[in-house]
Amino acid sequence: MTLRRLLPLALVLAVAGLLVARVLLGTPFVYADLAVRALLGEQIPGISFIVMDDRLPAAVVGALAGAALGLSGTVFQTLLRNPLASPDVIGVTLGSSAAAVLAMALVDAQGMALFWWTLAGGLGTALLVLWVARAHRRGGPGAGGAGAVDDRFVLVGLGVAAGFTALIQYLLSRMESQQAGDAMHWLVGSVAGSTWPRAAVLAVSLAVLVPLLAALVGRLRILQLGDETAASLGLSVPGTRIALVIVGVLLSSFTVAVAGPLAFVAFLAGPLARLLAGRPSFLLAALLGAVLVLAADVAGQNLFGRHEMPAGVITGALGAPFLLWMLVRSKSSGSGR
Repeated sequence: MTLRRLLPLALVLAVAGLLVARVLLGTPFVYADLAVRALLGEQIPGISFIVMDDRLPAAVVGALAGAALGLSGTVFQTLLRNPLASPDVIGVTLGSSAAAVLAMALVDAQGMALFWWTLAGGLGTALLVLWVARAHRRGGPGAGGAGAVDDRFVLVGLGVAAGFTALIQYLLSRMESQQAGDAMHWLVGSVAGSTWPRAAVLAVSLAVLVPLLAALVGRLRILQLGDETAASLGLSVPGTRIALVIVGVLLSSFTVAVAGPLAFVAFLAGPLARLLAGRPSFLLAALLGAVLVLAADVAGQNLFGRHEMPAGVITGALGAPFLLWMLVRSKSSGSGR
């Protein structure tokens, strides 16, 4: 129990250490005393730009993006009672990405225009998946039960994700080579090249959405008792579900709009937090998400020679075997019952 109570502190220290590493490591290496002087406002030729305008914004965006994705994944996984129900898997991230690529192809959207297209795509995808899943529940004889709806939400999301993948591939094939290259670079997911305005967008979105999520956590716990029990306790089940989905989508879509689709971070953070804490934990998921993105970014910037590796490539490489392990583990658990 004592070790579990120390987990948040250990993860906070890990995030702090990775932030320092992201600022100091690279070519050129920045010595700590010079970095501190630059942070305090001293103008040091070359160093001030590297610290304040290049590496520190990337580090801050990485930490905020990871935290937002960790929270978003935990919202969906807890709400739908399924560890596979992350924004990556159920199509929300791909919906945001497809909207962004469509905006690039049709109106050459950039900056804030691209940002709003991405948000609209993620929110529209989530509402579509939720509507299709619940519409099927109303129709058939086996439609009753929250668990069936939750599983159906994931299955519908997988189908929608496949459709958006095809749409993205089609759009890329029709775009000019330069435009397609820009879109492909964005689709990989990276925090390199981040700016302070992007960091501000994520900071403001988290400042608004985290209190909203905190207010909904108690209702989410009541939902875990089952829809009928929650309704008997006076909870508006449909309204609570929709509110949680919207918060989860906004957390994911803001991040995708700023840093691109950082693959599998939302999927990894929640289950890892549950393994460490023994129960769903939004705090640990947020911290683990920040650790994952920062660690991937530090590794990508420093371990591949002159070729920098985007953080999204590394998180994707981590997520694929973890997904396979979870599938094998859930199958073994199911056969054991």
